[in-house]
Amino acid sequence: QVQLTSSGGGLVQPGGSLRLSCAASGSVFNIASMGWYRQAPGKRRELVVTMSMGGPVHYADFVKGRFTISRGDNAEYTVYLQMNSLNSEDTAVYYCHAQSPYGVNFWGEGTLVTVAS
Repeated sequence: QVQLTSSGGGLVQPGGSLRLSCAASGSVFNIASMGWYRQAPGKRRELVVTMSMGGPVHYADFVKGRFTISRGDNAEYTVYLQMNSLNSEDTAVYYCHAQSPYGVNFWGEGTLVTVAS
């Protein structure tokens, strides 16, 4: 099993920035990719960004140029999501996600990001 522990959510004003972090533990050898999803109130969970352990990154169109995913310098299974130019539409619960090479999904507990003045 893989456990994902995320942090960094909170309240930020429009135009502001936040950084989320997610650390994987347990059977990390099962991880082929890591990333983030989000779920806004009344909406379906949607992909924000995913990064394979080999490097390729895929961003959702609505965050391109604003959000950046990165990996810990000395922690291969820790990922960060730098979110800039936040707006009210970015308000959501953000879930750290990992997937095994066989398509098994692992989820973090979610961290709330609220963008409001």
